[in-house]
Amino acid sequence: MPTNTAKPKKEASDWHDETLARMRKLILEADPNIVEEQKWKKPSNPGGVALWSHNGMVCTGETYKDKVKLTFAYGAALPDPKQALPNTGDRQLRRAIDIREGDVR
Repeated sequence: MPTNTAKPKKEASDWHDETLARMRKLILEADPNIVEEQKWKKPSNPGGVALWSHNGMVCTGETYKDKVKLTFAYGAALPDPKQALPNTGDRQLRRAIDIREGDVR
């Protein structure tokens, strides 16, 4: 009797996809005129990286094994009274938010 050696298919949607979709919705609510593109496609990331722009790059959304990362190109220049964007202390221009499974943001 033949055995099935095929690898199981990835779930249609996992927490990474759901989190990125939620972030996409929030970004579009914050700026309905923002434009989303998929950039930097490669074999290890065939879907590419989500890039949102409005008169220049605003942020990217990437999925990693343990997190979804939103990187704000000019995050250091954004008003951040609630300190949602971690300050790395190295005076970098960009800042990022890591969202891990189970995080509520």
